[in-house]
Amino acid sequence: MESGPPHLSPVPGTEAVPHHHPHPGVPGMPMPPQMMPMTTPVGLQAIYQACRRLYADQPNPLQVTAVVKYWLGGPDPLDYISMYSNPGDPNRGIPAHWHYVSFGLSDLYGDGRVHEYTGPEGPSGFGFELTIRLKKETGETAPPTWPAALMQTLARYVFQSENVLCAGDHVSWHNALDSSESRIQHMLMAEDPLLQSILSPMGTINFIQIIGVTAEELQAAQRWNGPGILELLRNVPVAGGPWLLTDMRRGETIFEKDPQLQEVVERGIETEGSNLSGVSAKCSWEEMEESREEREESEETVRQRITPHESEQIKAELRRGLMGQHGSGAAGFGTGAGADLTDHVNHNTDRERKDSLSSSGSTEEVKPGELQRSQTMDAVHVKINKEAGTLLPLVMRGRLKHGRHFTFKDVSGNSAITFVSPRVMGAIADESHPYASRGPWLQVLIPEDFLEAVIKDLEELSNTEELVVPKQYRWREKGLTISVLPDDW
Repeated sequence: MESGPPHLSPVPGTEAVPHHHPHPGVPGMPMPPQMMPMTTPVGLQAIYQACRRLYADQPNPLQVTAVVKYWLGGPDPLDYISMYSNPGDPNRGIPAHWHYVSFGLSDLYGDGRVHEYTGPEGPSGFGFELTIRLKKETGETAPPTWPAALMQTLARYVFQSENVLCAGDHVSWHNALDSSESRIQHMLMAEDPLLQSILSPMGTINFIQIIGVTAEELQAAQRWNGPGILELLRNVPVAGGPWLLTDMRRGETIFEKDPQLQEVVERGIETEGSNLSGVSAKCSWEEMEESREEREESEETVRQRITPHESEQIKAELRRGLMGQHGSGAAGFGTGAGADLTDHVNHNTDRERKDSLSSSGSTEEVKPGELQRSQTMDAVHVKINKEAGTLLPLVMRGRLKHGRHFTFKDVSGNSAITFVSPRVMGAIADESHPYASRGPWLQVLIPEDFLEAVIKDLEELSNTEELVVPKQYRWREKGLTISVLPDDW
């Protein structure tokens, strides 16, 4: 079924929505409280009412509408995106802006056409809707529609991956959000400052606001954590201010505006560690020859590619503890806007940190032996591309030093490499056997008495402007070699 581009329309009134009659229900599906025919569905009504409490003077704002609804075979999960004019708060230095609110990630209808109805006690649909606050341009009288397209893209990611977006998450986009020459090319997620959580008859709905940020600010969020950078943005009026507005014309990062903020980030990493638990990368590993020769010829060799089944098993095991239950933990190196967002969205692992490789609370069980049996090695050689390799100092200082773990997952599916601290429970590597693999998944345990030497030797990788590759670091007595290679390797 083909669909045209989204079009603008006024918000339907509360009395009737002629083109949105509630479905009569789906057989076998529980039904929410009854809705009168021709009235606005109660999920829609709940969001409308929340918006009207803020914008009583705008009962019919402009709205971007998907021509063919998702539940009729259309490509866009969001049925509507309302666009309100907000005057800001001059007394607090908050400028006038456009406020966008999505409709469709939560359960709007309660009849099973999009989301399964599970009752009012849990989340409604995915439990949230998206918002954006975009600073108005001088003389601008109508809201731009590109934020609606951006919200649809994020919504498709949520529907396809079933990963919800939460405050503190970040999305690497690698392109100006409005396709201009702007430095605002990435996104952080925060709670909308004025739209509070609401309870609809289909469950709870939170409002998660998208904030446009620069590459430097995204990198700081990756190296430290999203909530910490959000707090810095709130305290810099031109970079967001208390309401975290997105200004596509902003030409300075918060670190250029106030260089001392970089020291705040570094102190935060040193004292709290980093919430970044993994990235996509070009990487591989191999057992060193001196170690391999000692292995009996009858032992199985490492397979060279992760099968789709193994990939899902590794992802499940990572979700159970390594990367937290809510996210992919991937940073999306080497891919541009419009690619699969699974490798662009980083989830804030601080909200449910587990320094363990297993968790009884997981909904996805990986039974022992499902992956190839584990094997240990005396010496290994890890190879990684330059962009990912520049994170190695952070891996050691911000993750392992704080008893955590970090995974590089090869973008082509050939391997996965996890660095672990001895304090991480459930790892297949231990201090007696620091290099262990399960199929193409390698775990490298760095003992605490070895960690400081590794941090010192790898620190030069932090200076990305002067870094020349290839570089090789070898700790012969420990049996570990790390090579950092060009990105096009």
